[in-house]
Formats: sequence, C-alpha cells, structure tokens
Amino acid sequence: MRILLVYCHPVPESFCAAVRDTVIAALEKSGHEIDLLDLYAEGFDPVMQADERRRYNEMTLADHPFPDHARRIKEAEGIVFVYPTWWYGQPAMLKGWFERVWTGDVTFAIPDGPGPIKPLMTHIKLLAVVTTCGAPRWWSYAVGHPGKRIILRGLRALCAKTCRRVFMAHYLMDKSTPESRRNFLAEVEQRFTRL
Repeated sequence: MRILLVYCHPVPESFCAAVRDTVIAALEKSGHEIDLLDLYAEGFDPVMQADERRRYNEMTLADHPFPDHARRIKEAEGIVFVYPTWWYGQPAMLKGWFERVWTGDVTFAIPDGPGPIKPLMTHIKLLAVVTTCGAPRWWSYAVGHPGKRIILRGLRALCAKTCRRVFMAHYLMDKSTPESRRNFLAEVEQRFTRL
C-alpha cells in the first residue's frame, strides 16, 4: 500500500520524531511504500488569505495552491498522521494543512443543488493517527477528544466506506518516563507491522 505519512512537529529531536521513525520502519517492514510529508521541514504556511478563501468553493485541481500536496493525496492509498495533541487538537500547522489542501476537486465535490458533499477520497483505505497528549486518557475522552474526531470521523467520511481507522496516543506525555516512551514505541511498532 502507498501511504502518505503526514508529520507535524516543530522540534526535530522530539519524541514525535521517534514515533514517526518507528511508524515508517514498521510499515516498510510490512512492505508498504511511504511518502513522508514533514510540514515543518517544508515550511508549510497554514494561513489562508482572503483571496484564497473567496475562491475556495470553486477551486479546482488546476488552480490548487499546493498542487504537489494534492497530487500526493490522490496517489495515496492510506494516510497516517503523526503529531502532538495541543489544546485537545492538532497543531495549527496541521489544521491549516487540512483547510488549505483538503479542498474541493481533491477530497470532496460540492453538489450543484441541495444534498451532501460527495467524497472524492474513496481510494483511501487506511486513516491512522499516532499522537501524544499531555492530558490523561480519561480527561481527553471527557472533553470529547476533538482532534481524534476531526480525522477519524470528519475526514474519514471522505474516504472509502471500508476505510480502516487506527488511533494510538501516548497520554500524560508531560509526565512520561523513558519506560513509558519505550513501551509506547513498542506498541506502535507492533501495531503498524501488522497492517
């Protein structure tokens, strides 16, 4: 399977970088092809300007602000997101990537009349999130785990009906220990090797 791995963390030596590397190694071990998209390394600009918003609903692949990113989404069969959960959601960089790259003609089509949008990501058979959370598991679920829901419910609706979902989180990251981090990486390796 061709997998687009979207990585979002500003610190090169972060634990998220170790998570990213573990996911890549496990997927490659299972024979998957990985396309790494590192938003911070690319210097992605997450801020949508007024003119871009004005033409958003009529935007086509031909006038997409990030044609390379759009192409990579269209070529993928699975998408894996690795990022830290900050304030219960994705970092602004990743949220901006959704807003600026997941456009009409790439991920959905707006109907001419009333009715729901049409999913255009039916080639995506895997949607996965591996994240770190400062909060404990119980509190993350008490507040509704909004970051998880954005991807595994909202974006998932644009994918294949049989799209598989994976969610893994290292909770209490701010109080993590070498042992807890090592155990989490082992769980990640095991889970992604089995995909």
